[in-house]
Amino acid sequence: MHIEQLMLKQFRNYDSLDVSFDNKVNVIIGENAQGKTNLMEAMYTLAFTKSHRTPREKELIQWDADFARIEGRITKRNQSIPLDLTISAKGKKARLNRLEQRRLSDYIGALNIVMFAPEDLGLVKGPPQNRRRFIDMELGQIQPKYIYHLGLYQKVLKQRNYLLKQLQRRQTEDRTMLYVLTEQLAEHAAALLSRRYKFLELLRKWAGPIHHSISHELETLEIVYIPTIEVSEAANEEKITSSYISQFQAIAEKEIERGTTLIGPHRDDLVFNVNNRDVQTYGSQGQQRTTALSLKLAEIELIHNEIGEYPILLLDDVLSELDDYRQSHLLNTIQGKVQTFVSTTTVDGINHDTLKQADIFHVQNGKIR
Repeated sequence: MHIEQLMLKQFRNYDSLDVSFDNKVNVIIGENAQGKTNLMEAMYTLAFTKSHRTPREKELIQWDADFARIEGRITKRNQSIPLDLTISAKGKKARLNRLEQRRLSDYIGALNIVMFAPEDLGLVKGPPQNRRRFIDMELGQIQPKYIYHLGLYQKVLKQRNYLLKQLQRRQTEDRTMLYVLTEQLAEHAAALLSRRYKFLELLRKWAGPIHHSISHELETLEIVYIPTIEVSEAANEEKITSSYISQFQAIAEKEIERGTTLIGPHRDDLVFNVNNRDVQTYGSQGQQRTTALSLKLAEIELIHNEIGEYPILLLDDVLSELDDYRQSHLLNTIQGKVQTFVSTTTVDGINHDTLKQADIFHVQNGKIR
């Protein structure tokens, strides 16, 4: 899989852009605030229909413009496929192969992308929402059904929290709707948790050996999922649903007292153990970075294993954050098999054959040459 062509209109600081890429490593060089990260963001948004940098979509649209458009042409399974995403105040419209998709979940997964940016180094040491987002974005692009359940889960969760606030403030005493929303939430929560368990099983398969290799075979990585309910990873969706409903019943009064939903996938977390110690708490910065790099390289192999093609890799200003050894391991892994986009202010100090053979693009004030 690779991106052949990218076209932007009124996206961030790009008035208009039409650029073609080869199926290899492409280096985007530019000073800060010139548009190199915006270019990476455009590719990411084209894949996921949302930015990795901001939840406020109006920020993607140029000032005084009514819309932003990202168009791309990708090669996937030896076919050339056009993609088109338009963002406006009215919402988003996505077209796949020139056909508008009724649901965004039907569109996501057409373009598979793995991004590695400096903030991803916070995947290990950052807050739990970083790790939940990591699962949601990567699992969503290989299982569209996951995105479907995630959207419905978030919708029901919002309704349920609103009702819990009303019960907390005694604005209503009727709990009938709470029971209905609880059953709906439990069903979608079970669908998410079941799929997360299966995803983590695959991720462990790839991340463990990669981490072992990067650490000169001195470290073993263990990934542990921490759910908010007690349920086996081997349990089916029906069993997980039943466990959620039982737990919701047990904490009903506490949730009303707090005015919010206290359990569910939106509160789960991951723990990474290196040599049986929590790397977030006890690991060195080097161990934390090796863990983050292992996860990203594992994503690439996992997606390849699931869909039969390698995803696009975006390295946004991250090479300078890695030492020479980790840089080399990363670049050796992708060499010759993954279309990669590297954004950086300079390639000075990065001595690797992969970059010597790359196409170089210079970005200045929203223009590329």
